[in-house]
Amino acid sequence: MADGETIESYVPARLDRMPWSSWHWLIVLSLGATWILDGLEVTLAGAVGGILTRRETLGLTDTEVGASATCYLAGAVLGALLFGYGTDRFGRKKLFFITVAVYLIGTALSAFSWNFWSYAFFRAITGAGIGGEYAAINSAIDELIPARVRGRVDLIINGSYWIGAAMGAAATLVLLDPRYLPMWLGWRFAFGIGATLGLIVIFFRRWIPESPRWLMIHGRNHQAEEIVADVERKIYGARGSAAGERRYGELFPTRIRTRTYTPWREIWNAIVHDHRRRSFLGFVLMSTQAFFYNAIFFTYALVLMRFYGVPGKDVGGYLLPFALGNVLGPLLLGHLFDTIGRKQMITLTYALAGILLAVTGWLFHAGLLTAQTQTLAWTIIFFVASAAASSAYLTVSEIFPLEIRGMAIAIFFALGTLVGGVGAPLLFGWMIGTGSSTALFVGYLVAAVLMIFAAAMEAWIGVAAERRPLEHIAAPLSSKGL
Repeated sequence: MADGETIESYVPARLDRMPWSSWHWLIVLSLGATWILDGLEVTLAGAVGGILTRRETLGLTDTEVGASATCYLAGAVLGALLFGYGTDRFGRKKLFFITVAVYLIGTALSAFSWNFWSYAFFRAITGAGIGGEYAAINSAIDELIPARVRGRVDLIINGSYWIGAAMGAAATLVLLDPRYLPMWLGWRFAFGIGATLGLIVIFFRRWIPESPRWLMIHGRNHQAEEIVADVERKIYGARGSAAGERRYGELFPTRIRTRTYTPWREIWNAIVHDHRRRSFLGFVLMSTQAFFYNAIFFTYALVLMRFYGVPGKDVGGYLLPFALGNVLGPLLLGHLFDTIGRKQMITLTYALAGILLAVTGWLFHAGLLTAQTQTLAWTIIFFVASAAASSAYLTVSEIFPLEIRGMAIAIFFALGTLVGGVGAPLLFGWMIGTGSSTALFVGYLVAAVLMIFAAAMEAWIGVAAERRPLEHIAAPLSSKGL
C-alpha cells in the first residue's frame, strides 16, 4: 500500500468489540511479566542498598546508594526517549525484544560491579532497558485491549510490578542472610536472578502480535486485518468469525491516510500546541507520582536501618507487606476507573495518597512509629498510591494520537522522571545521611503537597476516557481533513 493512500479500516472497532478471552489473558501475562521483572529489579536494588554500604561489599556511602538509584532512573529516561521513538517508527513488537535484551545485559553486569562507578554505569544500562519498555508495553496494552476494560487492565498490568517487588523482597531474605550465602556473594546472586528471569519474558513475547492499529497507520492494513481475523477465529470459531465480518455495518470505520513515519515537527505541534492542556496534565501526573514513589521506595531500606535499627538482612521482610499493598491497589480499585470514571478516581487516589503521606510523616517526626507501624502506614498509603501512579501511565498512553503514542509516553515518563524522580533518591539519601527526622519530614510533606496539586489538576482538566475508543479520545493525526 502506498504512503498517503486514504483508507477506511474496521480494525480498531473490531478490536474494541471483542469479548474477553484467553487470548487477552495471554497478552496480560506476557506484558505483565515485564513489570514483574522491573519490580524485582528495583526491589533487589533497594534492598541491597544498605548491604552495599558494608566494607565487604562495595563500601558505598548513603549518598552513593541514592546516587546509584539516580543513575538507574537517568538511564531509564534516556532509554524511554530512544526506544519510545523507535516504538512509533518501527513497531511495538520489534522494540519488545530490543529493550528486554538491554535490560538483561545491564542487570547481569550489575552482578559483577567492583566499585561505585561501575555499579552506577551498569544500573544506568539496566534502567535504559526498563525505560524503553514503558513506551512499547503501554502502547500495546491500549491498542490491543477492548475499550470497555482498558483502564482496569492497564492498571493491573502496571501494578504487577509489585508482584516482582514481593518476589525480590522474599529472595533477599535468603540471599542477604549470611547464614546461607556470604555477604560479598549474596547481593551479586540477587542481580543474577533478574537476568535469569528475563529469559522467560523473551519466551512469552513471541506470542504477542504487532499492534494492528500500528500496522493500519503504516500502510499494512491487510496484515492488520489478518491478525484481527485470526484472533476472532480463536474467540468465536470459524463460523462466528464469518458472521461477525458480515456485521461490519454495526461498526464505525476509522478513516486515515497511511504513512511510514511521523515528522518531528508534527510530533512537536501535536504535543505542544494541539494537545497542550493534555500535555500539561500528563507532565503533572507523571512528575508528581515519580517524586512520590522514588523518594520513598529507593530509600526504603535506609530509613528502616538508620531510624529503626532494622538489620540489612531483614529489610526484605518489611518490603513484603509494602509490595502486597501496591499489588492489591490496582487489582481492587482498577475496575472503578472504568465504571466511576477516570477523572473521579484519579483525583481521589492522588489526593488521598498525599493526605495519608502527610499524616504518616507527622507521626514519624513525632516519634510515634515503630518499624512495624511505619511499614503498615506505608502499605496503606501505597495501596492507594499504586493505583494513582498506574493511572498516570494509563492517562498519557490514551489521550494522545496513535501515531505518537509511544513517543508521548516516553516524553512524559522522561520529563516526569527527570523533574520528579531522578533527584529524589539522591535528595532523600542525603536527608537520611544527616540523621535528621525533621529534614525527612519536610521531604515527605513536599511529596504530599505535589500529589494533592496533581489531584487538583486532574479535577480541572482531566479527560473522561473511560470505555471510549482510542480514536474517539484523540483522533489519529492521519485522519485530519478526512
